[in-house]
Amino acid sequence: MLEIRFHGRGGQGAVTSAELMAQTAVGMGKYAQAFPSFGPERRGAPVTAFLRISDQPIRVREKIYEPDVVIVLDPTVMSVTKVDAGLKKEGVLIINTSHPVETVRRQFNFTQKIATIDAMAIALEILKVPITNTVMLGAFSKVLGQATPDDVRGPFTHRFGSALGPKNLAAFEKAYAEAKMEG
Repeated sequence: MLEIRFHGRGGQGAVTSAELMAQTAVGMGKYAQAFPSFGPERRGAPVTAFLRISDQPIRVREKIYEPDVVIVLDPTVMSVTKVDAGLKKEGVLIINTSHPVETVRRQFNFTQKIATIDAMAIALEILKVPITNTVMLGAFSKVLGQATPDDVRGPFTHRFGSALGPKNLAAFEKAYAEAKMEG
C-alpha cells in the first residue's frame, strides 16, 4: 500500500488533490482512500489531507503517521509544520519550490529523496490562479509512476468541467514533464 500525506493551506486544493488521485486510482482498478484533516480552519490556514492507494482492499481508517510520500503544495507550511514527520527513511518529499534541492534540504534538514517542481509558476502560467494541486499531482505521478495524463483526464473533466478540465490537464502534463527527483 502506498500512503501519501498532503500539506497545503486552505483553498489551495490539498483535499481535492487527494480526492482526484483516489478517483484516478479507482479508475485504474486499484483501491483508494482519501480524506482531509482539519478543524475550523479558514482559507490560508495549514491543511493536511491523506491518500492511500493499494492493489488490495484498504481496511485501515486512521490518519497516515508514516507516509511513503509527502506532497507540499505550499512551501510556506514547511516553516510552521514539520512536513517530514514520520516520513519513511526511503520516502519521498515532493515540494512546490523554485529553490534548488540542496537549498531546501539544508534549510529544513530533510534526509529523504526530494522531488521539486515550480508549481506556482506553472499554475499562474496555465491556470492563471495560484492553485497548485493539479500541478503537484503531475509531479507526483511522474516521480512515482502512479498515473499518466490519460489516467487523470476523466477525473479532471468530471471535477473541473469541460472548460477548466483541459487547463488542469495541461498543468498536470507540464509538471509531469518537468518534475525533477534528486537524492
